[in-house]
Formats: sequence, C-alpha cells, structure tokens
Amino acid sequence: MRPLAFFPFLFLFLGLALGQTLLPAQVLGLSFREEAGAWVYEGEGVRLAYVPGVGWAEPLGAHLPPPDRERLPLEALKALGYFQAPEAGVRFGVQGRAFRAVLDLPMPHGGGAQEGRGGALDLALPYLAPGLLQAPWPPGVRAEVRLQPGGTLLRLQAPGRLLRYRLFPLQDPPRLVLDLYALEPEVEEALAPGVRYKEVWAFTPEPLRLYLVEAERGRLVPVGTPGRRAVARDLAPGALAVLNGGYFDPGSGTPIGLWVQDGVTVSYPFGRVTLLWEGWGFFLGFPRFEAVVQGPGGERVRVGVNASRARYTAHTVPGPVGREGEEVALVVGDRVQALLPAPQELPPGAWALSFPKGSPPFPLAPGTPLSLYGRLDPPFAYALEGGPLLVREGRYAFDPAQENFKDPRPLQALAPQAAVAWTREGRLWLLVSEPTTPGVLARGLLALGAWNALRMDGGGSAQLWVRGRLRNPYQGSPRPVVSALALYAP
Repeated sequence: MRPLAFFPFLFLFLGLALGQTLLPAQVLGLSFREEAGAWVYEGEGVRLAYVPGVGWAEPLGAHLPPPDRERLPLEALKALGYFQAPEAGVRFGVQGRAFRAVLDLPMPHGGGAQEGRGGALDLALPYLAPGLLQAPWPPGVRAEVRLQPGGTLLRLQAPGRLLRYRLFPLQDPPRLVLDLYALEPEVEEALAPGVRYKEVWAFTPEPLRLYLVEAERGRLVPVGTPGRRAVARDLAPGALAVLNGGYFDPGSGTPIGLWVQDGVTVSYPFGRVTLLWEGWGFFLGFPRFEAVVQGPGGERVRVGVNASRARYTAHTVPGPVGREGEEVALVVGDRVQALLPAPQELPPGAWALSFPKGSPPFPLAPGTPLSLYGRLDPPFAYALEGGPLLVREGRYAFDPAQENFKDPRPLQALAPQAAVAWTREGRLWLLVSEPTTPGVLARGLLALGAWNALRMDGGGSAQLWVRGRLRNPYQGSPRPVVSALALYAP
C-alpha cells in the first residue's frame, strides 16, 4: 500500500485544538447532576465537583478551565490523568468508495488488522482521539463518539445501508487507518424452489457488487446458434435466468471454443478452460477432445484442433491459420476449396486443415471431400468453453498465461465480468459483476465461498437476465451474443 502522503486527495487535519473544547459529560463517560450548589460529575471510577464562582474542588486545581454545567473541558480531565490511553491526532479523506480516518500515533500500533460489517458497528480504539468528534462522516451515517479512560469508543449507524469497515496499522510513521464504507443494502428474492436472485457485496478487500442467481437445483443448458447473435434473453425466452456464454468472432458470430449441446459438438476447443456438466454435476478443466479428419476414401487421421496443434491440425476460428513451412486446405461444405501456403486467413463459414508442406495426410485437391469430426472423452451432455479459470477447489487460480489468451489487455481493463461458479455444497451461481478485472473478481468469489469459478465472455457481453429482466446495471443496450447459459426451474 502506498504511503498516505501520496494519496491524490486532500486530508483534513484536526489537531489538539479540541483540548480547550467543552464536551458533554456523556461523551466523556460521565454523569452530571447538581448537588448542594455544586456541579458533580461521576463515572469510570472518578468524582469531580465544580462550585460556580469558586472553582474546581480537589483533586483538580482551581486554575483549570471551568465547565458549563454538563459540558466539561477536555483539558481538565487530561490534567487529572483521567485518560490512560495515548492521544492520537486525526485526519480524514476519501479513498475510492471509502471514508478514511487516519490516526497519527505516538508509537507503533500493537494490534493487527480487523474488519467487519453490519447495520451498526461498534469499534473500540485504544487511543484518545477527540478529533473523531468533528469527523465529516458520509451522508446518512450517524456516529456516537465516547472518550473514555481506556480509549475511544465509536458507534456507527446508517439506516437502510450496509456498513463495512477495515481497520489496519501502517508504519513509518506509525498510523492506524479506518476505512468505512456505507453501501447499498444487499438483495435477495426467491425465484423458484431452491433458486434465488441476489445482489451481494464481495470484498477484495474493496467492495465489489455482484448480481447473481443462486440455484440448488434446476436444469442448465447452453443455448444459441452459431452465426446468429441476439441479446441473451432472446436465446431462451422461457428460462428462469439467462447468463451470456462463451466467446465469439465479432464479425461472423462464429463461436470460439468448445460447445457441446445434447452430446453433439457445435464448436471445437480453442485451448481454454471449459465448463462441462451432466445433470447437476459440474466440472472445470481442459477437456480431452478427440478430433479426426476423414479423407476422400473414408480413411481417417487424428488431428489437433486450433491451439492444440499436431502434425495435422484443424482450424475452426476465423483469422490467420497455419505456420511457415505448412500448407493449408481451405474447406467449405465438406469440400476442399483451395490449397494455399501457410499462414493463411481463414474466412467465416470455413474450416482448414494445416499440414507440413507437400505432406498431406491423404491426396488433396480442390473438390476433394474432407470432413471433420470430434468428441469428448469421456463424453458429456453439455460443455461450454470460457476462461480464464478464476477459482479451483477453493484456491485462487487466475492465470491467463496457462490458457490461450494472446492479448492480456482485455483481461486488465475495468469492465463488467460474467462468471459461472459453485460452492462446495453444490449451489450454482450465474453472476455478473460491476466493472472490475477478472483477478479481482476471483478474489471476491473466494471471499464469498466459491469452490470453483470460470469467467465467461465479459465487457459489453456480460448480462444476467432474470425472468426476462436485465438485472446487472448496463450503460446502453447489452451486446448481442452467440451463446448463453439458460437456467430452467426445477
């Protein structure tokens, strides 16, 4: 964390000017009453008396500042030795969503970090911090400050809001930092037996708003048609919830990555982690996929697919295919259209077979029949490739270098993220986040208890529809997508 001196906002300094301020007795943990013409203050093991027109009675000296009925001078209590805690100066500022209070300490703080959340918060600070009495708390936050012998008690309330705090020490110089968040409340709605819609905060440690459908049971299927795009809602009009699916080529609508529908391969792997499932059993991983090309005489040869290269490799995604020293057979409608030197641009609606120059797996020429087949081993009824992996078995797993992501920039940009996750108990989450990065989302999902999680297409594609209503905030219109994950009621 950067030193506070470098934060790009203005801190408000409150020094010891409060030492001459008159404070209500209750703020100091004392009661007040009038007795035999004197003003008496009691509490925390002390009894103080002041006679108007005469002065303080022992043990305080008459030279000390006078009170004003129930209001006492802080300086008088300091002179008495009422406070046993060291005094700290206080500064205030804003850091992102957080209201920040910094206590400048006379010595290093002996404790560690702590955090909490709730509708009301009670914090005990082991320092005398009168500056907190003048804190410019966020709108809607009510604060009660008590200056007591052992330190400062702080009670915070924000009706209709969720309060979250982090308290952590810094050194050189010694400081204690309080970050306070007054957040929109969380939401939970029942959709069907065992299915709920939620809006929750994940903490990374900064708060991150997630919009998710949580299902204990139901039926999940991939929907869509290669080459056709629509907002995710329209790909499954009768679904309880619809989350955008995997990647696609923007120009042609060609799916990028494995897509298996009812056991039939719709699209071929692209070298990224895939969601695979049968019924309500979900798995994540690089699937074992067997692909073969069948030649003119019915003979077959095993091939690699896209990023999983081999001597013979099938390419199904538009863009450059093949490498120097190879040839490429362009195939449309199960017929070879042309034999070209690699690398070659693969047009939409075609696939290609690359092979060492002059060494095709069988004789090829324009017009030769050529077919591509593939299957999962072991088979799954459904599969949809996404990536990168976010969480694996309760551990942070975001590492796009392990998957076929050649350009890291989209994964570093702040953008809405979409993901599929589930808990160890088997609750499935279909979710979209407010703008963040995949790595931050992974940490937030871990904090919420995700056991496994996979990112789907994000940015403008990220959309969660619940009963036909878009639930995640969106600027403008959601981007039409090619595939989606549709959840149907149990």
